[in-house]
Amino acid sequence: MSTLWRNREFTLLWTSQSLSDLGGAIATLAIPLLVLDVTDSAVKAGAVGTAAQVAKLVCRLPSGVLADQLNRRRAMLTCDVIRLVAFAALALAVATGRAGLTEIVVVALIDAVCGSLFNTTEHAALRSIVPATQLPAAVARNEARSYGTSLAGPPLGGVLFGLTPALPFVGNALSYLASLIGIALIRKPLQADRPREHAGHRAALLQGLSFVFRNPFLRTVLVVAAPLNLALYGSMFTIIVTLQRHEVQPGVIGLTETIVGAGGLMGALVAPTLQRWLSFAVLIRGLCWAATLFLAVSAFLTSSVAAAAPIALAIFVGPACNAALFGYQAAITPDHLQGRVLSVIFLAAMSAATVAPLLAGVFVTAWGAPISIALFAATVSVSALTASVAPAIRDMKPIESITP
Repeated sequence: MSTLWRNREFTLLWTSQSLSDLGGAIATLAIPLLVLDVTDSAVKAGAVGTAAQVAKLVCRLPSGVLADQLNRRRAMLTCDVIRLVAFAALALAVATGRAGLTEIVVVALIDAVCGSLFNTTEHAALRSIVPATQLPAAVARNEARSYGTSLAGPPLGGVLFGLTPALPFVGNALSYLASLIGIALIRKPLQADRPREHAGHRAALLQGLSFVFRNPFLRTVLVVAAPLNLALYGSMFTIIVTLQRHEVQPGVIGLTETIVGAGGLMGALVAPTLQRWLSFAVLIRGLCWAATLFLAVSAFLTSSVAAAAPIALAIFVGPACNAALFGYQAAITPDHLQGRVLSVIFLAAMSAATVAPLLAGVFVTAWGAPISIALFAATVSVSALTASVAPAIRDMKPIESITP
């Protein structure tokens, strides 16, 4: 573990992206607050967020192709420059009273599109700056970064917005400047030498899809990850809607996400230890069966914030699983396919998360909160059974023995 901290390139990437993620988390709260301030419409505030999520979803697969075809450093720097300019312009518009809904939507979409390409490229580049045996530890560090900034960012965004509405967007622009500097200071190439590809974007995308669906491990991961994400996101939405129906104060409802985020952060901090003690097969089976059990428990607590605690316990193992999963994926995937393979995995997870609130709303309306969460628990059992019987997970090789 200490060796990873002495890796200059990884430390630069991790530090700069911690600041960038914090700025993004600040903007996550500040943008809907700004829409509410400008339009006084909760529907429009929600629509802006939905538009950004749809843009990320649509751009996910093309981002994977670009991450494999472009110079990764230049792609990341270009994304940072564009986002820096966009948020600096938005901050200026807010400060001068000229920010309207159109300007906010444009900036939100720019951030979503560039963020999709940047995140895919960053994940794809990790294999070039971290030795294969340290990939799981590096992913675990990134998981801790993500959970930590998602916990700290929104409250900070609220405070900054209260001081002056332009301030959160100034902060986010500065965070992209920090990211730009960090990426520029990395000396190592962020991709290996690539075979020359004469095929177009469509053929390149099909090549990535073919690699995923022909690989038994990656194929199994898709079957396991999609129901798991669907159930966890759906259960959280069910709890929030149910608490709102019981007229619980918004501040108290917000504690649900804090509780779950804290569970993920603690899990990320102990992920390296869990990985030393347990194999990936044990971790993923444990996560899926724990999620099935804890969601069933949560079904009996839906009228209280306590319903989030079992979900936090289930998510506790999640960062260790993600670290092992993406570390192994990076090891078995050739560098010139990293972006495309990651984009397929991300798309499956994002699609499940995107549809989860809709399904939760239908379930709650039709059968109530306890049955809704029970249905999501049953969904996770599909992942648990797959992880328990799949030969691709049972027969995983040690990561140090893999040569893609």
